Amino acid sequence: MGLVQVAQHAEDLDRAAAFYADLLGAPPTARFDPPGLLFFDLDGVRLLLDAGAPSALLYLRVDDVAGTIERLRARGVAVESEPHVIFRHDDDTLGPAGTDEWHAFVRDSEGNLVGLVSQRP
Repeated sequence: MGLVQVAQHAEDLDRAAAFYADLLGAPPTARFDPPGLLFFDLDGVRLLLDAGAPSALLYLRVDDVAGTIERLRARGVAVESEPHVIFRHDDDTLGPAGTDEWHAFVRDSEGNLVGLVSQRP
């Protein structure tokens, strides 16, 4: 069993497409209008943006949380929580041993909270 798709609320697909294309560094993989469905590929898991979907709290892996936050802030994205260490990985259970897990949170173009995550030695 594996995760196939996660849905996120989006009232304006054009606005959401621009936000997520910038954040993910890749264009949408598919759009179906009607009914108003927009898809991105997250390493084999589909991200579905849809007006009928509820808001979800997504945690997206990025290479550099601090750098990503500064890039998004410069584009006017609302930063809800500055980069901070959540915990240290003492073993490989949830991430590479010997790394710190960093999180930060932003609001997407549709008002959804999005977590950004990276691990650093």
